[in-house]
Amino acid sequence: MTASFPQAILFCCDHNAVRSPMAEGLMKKRYGTKSYVQSAGVRNDMEIDGFAITVCEELDIALHRHRSRSFDQMTEIGDDITSYDLIIALSETSHQLALERTKAFHTEVIHWPIMDPASRSESREAKLDLYRQVRDQIIARMQDYFGPALY
Repeated sequence: MTASFPQAILFCCDHNAVRSPMAEGLMKKRYGTKSYVQSAGVRNDMEIDGFAITVCEELDIALHRHRSRSFDQMTEIGDDITSYDLIIALSETSHQLALERTKAFHTEVIHWPIMDPASRSESREAKLDLYRQVRDQIIARMQDYFGPALY
């Protein structure tokens, strides 16, 4: 568990379509407004994944309005990643890019290697199970790092 709760957290992954939006939604649901929370991807070449929406809806987390965005788009709108206290990268590629872009700043960047369920081709039920595993893995990481959910 972290000593003090960060004021601003950015979750990131490759496309901001599955893992990082799930993490953003889960963080907001479990810890409320304790932190400002956003998500981004290395690229934004995909829309939010329907399976991610479905498995988060099972926990009353609405992701259907999420719009994918990249690190570059964040910069374009004035949301610089160096303004976050903590960046949690859910993929190796996003971890490397976050480290590169924050190397001259005091931003903490950590890596939670979370499997990308979108890369698997399975039956609908098997795919939903993979997405649930990813969701539950993110929840376990949050609980270990931030402590029990507040809500």
